[in-house]
Amino acid sequence: MPRSVNHVASRARRKKILKRVKGQFGARKNVWTVAKNAYEKGLTYAYVGRKLKKRQFRALWIQRINAAARMEGMSYSQLMGAIHKAGIAINRKTLASLAMNNYDAFKAIVDKVK
Repeated sequence: MPRSVNHVASRARRKKILKRVKGQFGARKNVWTVAKNAYEKGLTYAYVGRKLKKRQFRALWIQRINAAARMEGMSYSQLMGAIHKAGIAINRKTLASLAMNNYDAFKAIVDKVK
């Protein structure tokens, strides 16, 4: 009896990955084994990138808060310490947004904790 290999499913599997690597350079876009490796490595980078994104945004918010705080004569660490001591529950994302887009509100928070 002949061996059953189900070419329909295996071809669909290959086409799915080749479709996802379309646009890559060289053999990564059309050679199955190279494309498969490139795709799997890309998934790894995507996973790591999702973690790095959070880290980079937090660093950006801290830089923005620090720049605005120094305009008011305080450092970032002094400001954050004073905010926590005053019991103001505001996260860095919101504070950075206020520092960039609504400086008067940021200044009011700084004046309250001074």
